[in-house]
Amino acid sequence: MQVSDLLTEIKEALESNGKRTLIGIVGKPGAGKSTVVEAIKERFDQALVSIIPMDGYHLSDEELIAQGKRDRKGAPDTFDSNAFVELLRRVKSEDGEITFPIFHRELEASIPDEGTVPLTAKVIITEGNYLLSQEHGFENVRKLLDKVYYIDINDEKRLERLIARHVRYGKTPDAAQDWAMGSDEANARYIETTKHLASDFLSLE
Repeated sequence: MQVSDLLTEIKEALESNGKRTLIGIVGKPGAGKSTVVEAIKERFDQALVSIIPMDGYHLSDEELIAQGKRDRKGAPDTFDSNAFVELLRRVKSEDGEITFPIFHRELEASIPDEGTVPLTAKVIITEGNYLLSQEHGFENVRKLLDKVYYIDINDEKRLERLIARHVRYGKTPDAAQDWAMGSDEANARYIETTKHLASDFLSLE
């Protein structure tokens, strides 16, 4: 399916009389999750369609250093998955305003309570790498989401985009390539093993 199909589905959910709809967007690093989110933001009032990035639940650098995992930041076991699952449970079952952390790449850190799911939100979009994972505390995420769309993209194009992003946020070209082909690529291979649990595949071509 195309992004336009996803936008139509969100519109239909907003027009329905049902409960809140939770939709996941998953993909490898650099697949284009942020691109999809921007298209959603441009189309819909964020008082009605709320966006929750999973990246807000990165463990802090201090915690990762203490655990000896700083060089693997972004791997599935470097997130506070329990807190993320609890947020989704609250969003699904509670009616009040709910806050959540937002990750800032320029800081390599999350700011608590910066994001808000307003009372009026009827569709919730969450995007991240591990929404389909059945390990590392993410096992219940898929059960809480009504649908999850996996972004299918050419890996060569994805890696070019990913390396450029690392450079944009301060890495040298060599360091960016090493990270993209090392830690990021290990995560990408893991994410691909979960794609069979997706509701459908999303094309950005």
